[in-house]
Amino acid sequence: MKTVLALTAALVSLAWGWDVLVVGTPPGATLWVIRQEALYLTGLLSIALMSLAMFLSTRPAWLEGPLGGLDRVYRTHRWAGILAGVFALTHWLVEMSGDLIKALIGRSGRIPKETLGGFLEALRHLAKDLGEWAIWVLLAMLLITLWRRFPYAIWRVLHRVMPLLYLALALHAVMLAPPAYWTQPAGVVLAALIAAGVYGSVLSLAGRIGRSLQVTGKIVSVSRISPEVVGVSCQLDERWPGHRPGQFAFVRFAHGDGQHPFTIASADHGNRQVRFEIKALGDFTRRLGERLAAGQPVSVEGPYGRFELRRRKPGARQIWIAGGIGVTPFLAWLESLTDRPAEAPAADLHYCTRDGDADPFVDRLQSLCAALPQIRLSIHDARAGQTLTAGELAASEPTARSAEVWFCGPQGLADALRAGLARAWRGRLRFHQEAFALR
Repeated sequence: MKTVLALTAALVSLAWGWDVLVVGTPPGATLWVIRQEALYLTGLLSIALMSLAMFLSTRPAWLEGPLGGLDRVYRTHRWAGILAGVFALTHWLVEMSGDLIKALIGRSGRIPKETLGGFLEALRHLAKDLGEWAIWVLLAMLLITLWRRFPYAIWRVLHRVMPLLYLALALHAVMLAPPAYWTQPAGVVLAALIAAGVYGSVLSLAGRIGRSLQVTGKIVSVSRISPEVVGVSCQLDERWPGHRPGQFAFVRFAHGDGQHPFTIASADHGNRQVRFEIKALGDFTRRLGERLAAGQPVSVEGPYGRFELRRRKPGARQIWIAGGIGVTPFLAWLESLTDRPAEAPAADLHYCTRDGDADPFVDRLQSLCAALPQIRLSIHDARAGQTLTAGELAASEPTARSAEVWFCGPQGLADALRAGLARAWRGRLRFHQEAFALR
């Protein structure tokens, strides 16, 4: 994530720097020149990162490999949008600095505005006004995205305006960029990024995102696994390509519902059946058990994700950690390995639960691991005071040997374990985590 964002910002900054150093700055007083170039740079960075965010929103499957999974793609998308908002705000503040400069040194030395004349000049004025309004809407969207308590259902509807918002900002950038840019590296970079952003916007407005990976099917069974967890088995049509254990899919259970990402909790047996174990974490998932029934249609898009056992590092100690509903990818792993027990690696599986006696997954894990003696299962029951810590793991595992941790569970537990284990293994640890989030 950080690499993609840094490369994008570096590419834009270098293109802007080439224009400043090679072509030169327009004549004028120093403060006015600094303001003008700051306007250009912040504007370029904002539209570049917004373009990146719009392109990544199309869920490009080919980027899963380089970025490590669609969860990382979406994390990059999120931070690109946040940084675009920050640079947009900075851009506006620089624009507003004109009055301050006038108070300090007057209008003398102010860089004259370029005029295009006729229709293009009218279009430029329209683009300027649209851009100013779009910046405010963008900042409002940024605030509600960061406000985690804002209802997801409302946020999802509001988020649909982003393609239109982007197109307004793209028009603003194209019309207000210096005409000379289009024959320089800055123009080439800007054109390429805006083309990618427009592609993403059009695809979103047309409802075509992920369409090639969408299949239909029907619900085979719905079971209440616990008061908080519903199991849903689906039979998909012949276009389903199959999945690898640990992957997830976007699921729409009824027309009008939004797509929601759920880990596929079953192995692929070649019969195009998939099972989801869904915990009540919000308004939508809390009502699923009452709404769903066998025979209802379902739409599934995927599979996505790189939380796959086949990516493990040969020779590294395998430590698998699941917290609560984060057990689902490991259920798929274990179910797949029971079909090929000889391929099961030696691993320590730690399952963290709030109440081991009432947890429906404890018995399933014990049953699956009984058929796989290479997998050593440990249950950490918080109600009994058995909280998993990095110190406990480090004490029970040989830290002289490189290790791999595969983690799926609460973010707070992940942060605590990652920090503690990194200190214990001192560079000999790889930490894999499913980090998917839509906002």
